[in-house]
Amino acid sequence: MNELITDIKALKEETLINLKNSKSHNTIRAYRSDFKDFELFCVKNGFKSMPSDSKIVSLYLTYLSTNEVKMSTLKRRLVSIGVIHRLKGHYLDMKHPSIIENIMGIKRRKGSIQKGKKPILISSLKTIINVIDEIKDDEIKRSRDRTIILIGFSGGFRRNEIVSLDYDDLDFVNEGLKINLKKSKTDQFGEGSIKALPYFDNPNYCPVKSLQKWLNYSKIDNGPVFRRLNKGSKITENRLTDQTVAILIKKYLQLAGIDSKNYSGHSLRSGFATSAAESGAEERSIMAMTGHKSTEMVRRYIKEANLFKNNALNKIKI
Repeated sequence: MNELITDIKALKEETLINLKNSKSHNTIRAYRSDFKDFELFCVKNGFKSMPSDSKIVSLYLTYLSTNEVKMSTLKRRLVSIGVIHRLKGHYLDMKHPSIIENIMGIKRRKGSIQKGKKPILISSLKTIINVIDEIKDDEIKRSRDRTIILIGFSGGFRRNEIVSLDYDDLDFVNEGLKINLKKSKTDQFGEGSIKALPYFDNPNYCPVKSLQKWLNYSKIDNGPVFRRLNKGSKITENRLTDQTVAILIKKYLQLAGIDSKNYSGHSLRSGFATSAAESGAEERSIMAMTGHKSTEMVRRYIKEANLFKNNALNKIKI
């Protein structure tokens, strides 16, 4: 009997570990952050946040909509509230009419079109790289940062994918570079994928050449490719965080005289997709590089890229 109890305890512990690993660390962190905002709303208004009620959740959604919160954020908060309730063993009817009908009403009144962050297109990318190259000191930092930006853009990487790269993921071949992506947002089970970056005609903007120089400067031959620097620009063993990528992008945009307010860490990835679409790349080839599983977002990039290219006004001669 005692053995059975011990086995059940062990199974419960294993089950908890499995539940925690069913989502990525960043996803769980986002759920918790969203739920904290809901908790704060409930505390301020004397409501119970756990377990909550569908009508309370509906009031929270209305509160968000009156505070100009994006529709995408509102939907994400709703998902987070439901997930946290399930993880805590509580049932919350997320399909209750008070929630569903309220969301439909908010969409009709506010609209569901969301203005995303701007993509970094080729002209801006070159300007940023030129600005980095003009910085006279900190050669190590210059080499690291320009490589992060060029690799991020050319591979259509998410920012967490950039900082997750290890030396063993790189395979330099005659044509350029193969990058083994062990895991990504759309590949949570680690099936892996390979991205191929060819050599560019212009070596100054070539991500492969830039990466080779960074590895030579840094003497990195194992572990994380992109690492933190301490005082004196000495390379540490610590991997960069994905937030650092966003900070670097904004920093160099500002130095390049470009208002960074409407850009983010995602701007490299969207910049690649939009630029590829402008150059006539096929939808499936863009998706192969970015790792998008759905065509919806990629088609949005293509539509954006073709706003002027396929514009009917081009046929009108005035």
